[in-house]
Amino acid sequence: MTRICHIAIDDAALPPPTPEIEQERKVAIFDLLEDNSFVLPAREGRETPAGPYRLTLAIRDKRLVFDIATEDEAPAGQFLLSLGPFRQVVKDYWQICESYYDAVRKLPPSQIEAIDMARRGIHNEGARVLQERLEGKAEVDIDTARRLFTLISVLHFGGAR
Repeated sequence: MTRICHIAIDDAALPPPTPEIEQERKVAIFDLLEDNSFVLPAREGRETPAGPYRLTLAIRDKRLVFDIATEDEAPAGQFLLSLGPFRQVVKDYWQICESYYDAVRKLPPSQIEAIDMARRGIHNEGARVLQERLEGKAEVDIDTARRLFTLISVLHFGGAR
């Protein structure tokens, strides 16, 4: 039972998302809940609550907050990550996403494919950064990291608008 069974985005303090951001969020949440791997490592002197887990992501005081609870909503942990390591990759990701959205409306498939390959590369870089930042706090596979990065970028971009 090492997975996320529910995910919530606490964006109450952020501006309303654009339709593109809302679509990115919905797809990432759907895909994440369909297939993910999320493990809280054992800590010395403390038993790790068993999953599946309920995860709430938020940005508070310029930090990314992971609030984790068990399926029955008992607190399982919380950790904060600095947004600094994500800033550039999130900025690059949203710039390439905007180019991709524009290309879909105007360009032939061959050019769209090239932009999409670049978008996936930046997305993979964001997932790698997330996996590094989560080291010792939570273990996630690359697909889970990619989907969580999408949600983090939605939160981060929404807060930067």
